[in-house]
Amino acid sequence: MNLSNTNTQNSTVQWFNRIALFVVFFWFGTLKVVGVSPAEQIVSQLHALTLARYISINTFLPFLGYLECFIGIIWLVPRLTKLAFFLFCCQMATTFLPLLLMPNETWQSLFALSLPGQYIIKNVVLIAAAYTIYHAEGGQSIKLSPLSVD
Repeated sequence: MNLSNTNTQNSTVQWFNRIALFVVFFWFGTLKVVGVSPAEQIVSQLHALTLARYISINTFLPFLGYLECFIGIIWLVPRLTKLAFFLFCCQMATTFLPLLLMPNETWQSLFALSLPGQYIIKNVVLIAAAYTIYHAEGGQSIKLSPLSVD
């Protein structure tokens, strides 16, 4: 195995993942800032269930959009990987809440997701991309089971 080629391939994979995360976060964040996000309805409903008494939706939606844009941008700065991963994890945790708090909106039946539910579940791919970058940059491994191997 040629270590030089392996390092180049790893770097290329990391940059593909960084760019993909940037595109998704910046694009989706921008849609929220300008008020044309297809996710606005589900975000507004979740906001009403959780944060409405603390912050208005008119303030929250642009804030969330700018935060997503910021997360996207910092994925492009390797020395900010830990910050990007931390903010990403916080944001991802909130994106899965509708599956639990709003089942009528996110599920059609057992194992059958609605379109908003599918929109949420696709984040599993983003999590894999983010973890690939974080782990390659020297982040701590996350043990999923006693049988996990590093």
